[in-house]
Amino acid sequence: MSETAGGVGVPAPEMLKSLSGIEYLQRIVDGRLPRPPITETLGFAIKEVAPGFALFTMTPQFRHYNPIGTVHGGVAATLLDSCMSCAVQTHLQPGTGYTTLEIKVNMVRPITDKTGPIRAEGRSLHVGRRSATAEGRILDMAGTLLAHATTTCIIFAL
Repeated sequence: MSETAGGVGVPAPEMLKSLSGIEYLQRIVDGRLPRPPITETLGFAIKEVAPGFALFTMTPQFRHYNPIGTVHGGVAATLLDSCMSCAVQTHLQPGTGYTTLEIKVNMVRPITDKTGPIRAEGRSLHVGRRSATAEGRILDMAGTLLAHATTTCIIFAL
């Protein structure tokens, strides 16, 4: 897929190789590159990036529920994985990729369709040549902690 405004898709690998991590993410935020398909599937969006930081937002809905009547923990885990790994991505140079090596998630309060808009904030903790670590938090609009996590990402040449 070429560099186009809006939409959902995955840009060509050459695009990823030619931009730094923060340039690539900023183009998604600005709508100059398409949003990743997972954002449409779960209904979340990347709203802000800065060096070592990524912010995602979403409003939990009934469609996210598990059998016990709360938002499935996998939704929160995906949101945390996204914000933390993108915080790492903001440090990467052109031609460098990454993927999640491990993730540890703690759910501290239930999330429901009554929770209202939530934000997932990811912050890098350490970025080396081969690995990186980051932390993330999901907060409601009052700033109440709903879940938190840590991750390790592996870094590699594309």
